[in-house]
Amino acid sequence: MDAFKSPHPPFSTGVAAEDTGAEANDATLEVTDVGIDGHAQPITLRLYRLTKKTALPVLLYFHGGGFTKGSIECADFAARYFAEHLPALVVSVGYSLAPRFPFPAAPEDAHRAALWVQTRARAFGGNSRKIGVAGHDAGGQLANCLAFIARDRGDVQISAQALFGPMLDPSLTRLGDERRLGSDITARECAACYRAYLPQASQRMHPYAAPLESSRLAGLPATLIATAQNDVLHVEAEKYASNLIDAGVQTQVVRFPSVSHAALADHPPALQEAVRFFQWRFDARAHR
Repeated sequence: MDAFKSPHPPFSTGVAAEDTGAEANDATLEVTDVGIDGHAQPITLRLYRLTKKTALPVLLYFHGGGFTKGSIECADFAARYFAEHLPALVVSVGYSLAPRFPFPAAPEDAHRAALWVQTRARAFGGNSRKIGVAGHDAGGQLANCLAFIARDRGDVQISAQALFGPMLDPSLTRLGDERRLGSDITARECAACYRAYLPQASQRMHPYAAPLESSRLAGLPATLIATAQNDVLHVEAEKYASNLIDAGVQTQVVRFPSVSHAALADHPPALQEAVRFFQWRFDARAHR
């Protein structure tokens, strides 16, 4: 595992429940679906928590799929992992997908999910004073976008973010060599995703869609960026980590060797690194 770090320390409606029968510290993992109004259509939040646990930190999680596909079902492994190992109240967000719902539908869905957490998380055992965000691929971009929105609107406090192989550069000018890396995703595939998500050329420079172009990174929460060696996106993600460090954001970046872009989403060592990161950040917030 290769790593470089900053000088800072690492730092509704219709509810249905599912009992998985898994035991963890005498608690059972409970899964509950909640419907809320999204930006352009109703969306589903899938909540994961260990019963008998209260005042849990909250983790908003965003699945991958290049903005055009994927679902909360695809995020199930990571969501369960965080719910059991942090532990946390994990809120997996079923955001709207392009091309039917292009930018800014997904970021606004993310923000509405965060506002729901602010007002309703306590009823599900969550502590809305400790909120983290995480996601893979497009979901990593949306987690980061939510951190931007929360900073700019000042209505949600995000303690930390963990981005797994995030898509951060619609210009596609910082991609790695897909043949040399043996990448499981290509520049052509990434370009098709961005065309669907950002149909207007002007949107591709918006800081919420192109954070690598943003000059306003100060004030973002502490960040973990996990990248995969066999992924064309690891170059831009690590460049973004450098930009965050330059802006004074506490940042940790870890590259996992012999891992593909798709596999990174459910890679236990990467998820465990994020668990340690969030634990450190949530503990730091508790002692302020």
